[in-house]
Amino acid sequence: MGKKVTVVGAGFYGSTTAQRLAEYDIFETVVLTDIIDGKPAGLALDINQSRSIEGFETKVVGVSTGPNGEGYEAIEGSDVVVVTAGLPRKPGMSRMDLLEVNAKIVRQVAENIAKYAPNAVVIVVSNPVDEMTALAQLATQFPKNRVFGQAGVLDTARFTNFIAEELNVPVKSVKALTLGSHGDTMVPVPSRCTVDGKPLSELLPAEKIEELVVRTRNGGAEVVALLKTGSAYYAPSAAAARMAKAVAEDSGEVVPVCAWVDGEYGISGVYLGVEAELGATGIRKVVEDKLTDSELAGLKEAAEAVRAKQADVADL
Repeated sequence: MGKKVTVVGAGFYGSTTAQRLAEYDIFETVVLTDIIDGKPAGLALDINQSRSIEGFETKVVGVSTGPNGEGYEAIEGSDVVVVTAGLPRKPGMSRMDLLEVNAKIVRQVAENIAKYAPNAVVIVVSNPVDEMTALAQLATQFPKNRVFGQAGVLDTARFTNFIAEELNVPVKSVKALTLGSHGDTMVPVPSRCTVDGKPLSELLPAEKIEELVVRTRNGGAEVVALLKTGSAYYAPSAAAARMAKAVAEDSGEVVPVCAWVDGEYGISGVYLGVEAELGATGIRKVVEDKLTDSELAGLKEAAEAVRAKQADVADL
């Protein structure tokens, strides 16, 4: 205990992430911040009142922040900061439609993190996540291993769920993986997908696997279209909280994240969805595993698509 984690943004995503982090009962404090006056304090009060029922001691603190960084002193000493701030998608919007509006928000948040929590590991979930992660690193000036994005854990979880439902098997029997970007150039890795140790390709025909891949790629949009107001947050918050936990516990867990890639897979100088080992320093190392030629080609294609857009964020 004694550890502190901050979640910036108290929308559905942020507040659910704060709840999950509190319920792990591994932190002394979870700080929840938002620009809406009173909202984070109200949510914190509510979550704290659940402690005796759910059996956790972590204290949640809600803080409203101002346009000039007022309130951010509350995040001081945070070991991990999860950035959820920004607008969610509406039906018909792509993640890229959020680029400019969320860039301004994420830049300001990142500058305040650098000022008040200079030793924190930063996990970015604001969309479009590949670009916002690059922007957060530029704005904080933190070493690249300490700034990374959440995408692969969520995409992999969606893929896992679809495979389990298609085959009517328990989710725990499915091992799946997605790499690349969070969105159109997502690279599911069927060669690394198994069900009870059997290769997925032996259990489903190629066109059915492709169908599940497409559904995974559009997983967020499918939820947005059904909800009509706002976007997914239960699975995304589970993914972000799990990553923060791996950092806080210095676990060495290997998960797919949006990480700085520098030479791995023959790709350099870009934030991209790859597998990485997480620990107290953030990304301990990018884990290179065997991919088929077409999977590797897909990853390189994703890298170039993201690289082009990440080059633009420096000016936003």
